[in-house]
Amino acid sequence: MAEIINLRMARKAKKRADAAQQAAENRAKFGRTKERKQQERMEAERAARTIESARREGPAVEDSPREDD
Repeated sequence: MAEIINLRMARKAKKRADAAQQAAENRAKFGRTKERKQQERMEAERAARTIESARREGPAVEDSPREDD
């Protein structure tokens, strides 16, 4: 005798399994390690400090729009 299967539940289970498989592939393809994330954050902070230290002191000179009559 054949086992009775609820097709709705089987479809949902297959969809969940496919989604889990895709998620695992994406983690392997696009994921970054904790050390890599920390290294990138430190590089960004270092670049921001370098840019900030290269700024000139004083207010920025802005051109005011002229009113021509």
